[in-house]
Amino acid sequence: MKIAFRLLPGLFAVARLAPDAPMPDWCHHGDLISITRTKEELSIVCAEPPVPAGVVAERGWRILKLKGPFPLNTVGVLAAFAAPLAAAGVSVLPIGTFDTDYVLVHSHQLDRALAALAAAGHLLEPDPRRSRRSS
Repeated sequence: MKIAFRLLPGLFAVARLAPDAPMPDWCHHGDLISITRTKEELSIVCAEPPVPAGVVAERGWRILKLKGPFPLNTVGVLAAFAAPLAAAGVSVLPIGTFDTDYVLVHSHQLDRALAALAAAGHLLEPDPRRSRRSS
């Protein structure tokens, strides 16, 4: 299975707050926000710049957006994408949505990740915002 994907602009952070913490105002910026609340934590993936210095967070993530939508019963999408990354020693953090999957890789591993995905036949598409011509 060959998958088209695109690199979202900017750096992202994965923040961990107390499970009963209120939703912070700083998390509502950027091209992706993923919020998960469990009994153990409030986990937020969001644009890195607005995350305050005192917040427990892992910073420096880049996000690869798989070109969907993929029906929810499709088998093997994430596995086909993650396998070449694992073989190249690239750590990933996947996020699934109704339409598609997102894969976070650390910025220091981005070049290795892109090379591994290209070698596996996956296609990096240009950011449509950068490919538009101004009239």
